[in-house]
Amino acid sequence: MSIFHYFSSNPDIRAKYIFNLIAPYYSKVDHVLQDKYQKTFEVLKAEFPIEGLTVLDIGTGTGAWAAMYELNKVGTINAVDFSEKMLAESQKKYPNIKFSLGNAENLSQFADNSIDIVTASYVLHGVKSDKRAKILSEMSRIAKKYVVINEFIGKTPAFVRFLEFMEKSDYKHFKLHFEQEIQPYFNKTNRIFVEYGTGLYIGYK
Repeated sequence: MSIFHYFSSNPDIRAKYIFNLIAPYYSKVDHVLQDKYQKTFEVLKAEFPIEGLTVLDIGTGTGAWAAMYELNKVGTINAVDFSEKMLAESQKKYPNIKFSLGNAENLSQFADNSIDIVTASYVLHGVKSDKRAKILSEMSRIAKKYVVINEFIGKTPAFVRFLEFMEKSDYKHFKLHFEQEIQPYFNKTNRIFVEYGTGLYIGYK
């Protein structure tokens, strides 16, 4: 893919170009992400026990979020992403996780109610509300017990706002409306602030 794909009117082509481009550099900051994620996992484990549960991580990137589940002793972990280069980085770093190519809007390779926790970290803010609806529908379909979404909540730091501008994400609309968007797919939902700018949205089946 060439740099012209960054200027594509098709958001999927643009996003794939960006994430393939940054994959070698993004993987180098996994340890920084995991340090941040550990606090989030302490909050998550206070909500429900995760040990031994099966997990599917959607939009896994270089696998940092999926790897946190491994560190916290869940069972089998599957992870999917649409970026081949991100997956190449993730498979090298985390050989015990089952990584595969996949489109979050259509995960037909996974059966209904087949995985205990379906999760995503900083994925859903990057797409418009119609695509979020398709992804949420797939996550809810596959999940046996929980959907866990690690995302923006509250004020976003200036540097992150710049990155989201460059990625042309939908994070502003996401922060305003996602709490309402997620509710129709689950029996119960919870929005939990963790620390500056971040938190969890949890759907209970």
